[in-house]
This record gives sequence, structure tokens and C-alpha cells, in this order.
Amino acid sequence: MISPTHLTLNLVEGSVSFSFSPQAARELKAAIDQLMQSLKAVATKTTPSSGKVSPQRPMEYRYTGEVLLEIFCNPNIWPTPFAAKVLVTVRDTSIRLTTEAELTRVIEDITQYLENN
Repeated sequence: MISPTHLTLNLVEGSVSFSFSPQAARELKAAIDQLMQSLKAVATKTTPSSGKVSPQRPMEYRYTGEVLLEIFCNPNIWPTPFAAKVLVTVRDTSIRLTTEAELTRVIEDITQYLENN
């Protein structure tokens, strides 16, 4: 079994690093890939004549390891995937950090992590 290494997520201000497994990173990447499809669906349905746009499901990712990682994004509030931000919560028994991160930066961080592991 591969021992978990650290994933660093770059936030709007600063960064956070924690123990994360490559398997969990692949699952997070799959969840973000689905989110990107939802964001693209919202972005392409901009014509007012097409009627009401069917709302896309929000992404709610949760990982439990040494820390609990939660990533949430509502694709219906962002005009494009490149503008989207995600709410990131990292917590354990003694600390809780909740902040925003740019979706494109989170994708880069996960891709880099997977390339190195």
C-alpha cells in the first residue's frame, strides 16, 4: 500500500497542506470533472429564449483521513468554469479552516499531486 503524501491546495490567500492518498485524489478529480460538465452546461444555456435553465446539482466532495476535507461548489451561480470558486473546509479534532479557492487552481494542484504520486 502506498503511504499517503501531502496535497497542497493553493487558496485565494495562502495555502493548506495535509495528508492525502492518490486514490482520494483520483476520486476528487472525478468529482471535479463532473462539476466542470455542470459548469459548462450552465455556461452554454445563456439564451433567454430557451426558457428556464434546469439547475445543475452542486458538487459536495468529502474525504476522511487524518483530516476531514470537504469541497463544495454550486455550478448554477458561476457564469463560466474559469470564474468558479469552491468552498474548502479542512478540519480535524483541534482546528477547522473554511475558505474559498479558485476552481482552476484546485484542478492544477490535484493534477500536479497526481503527476508526483
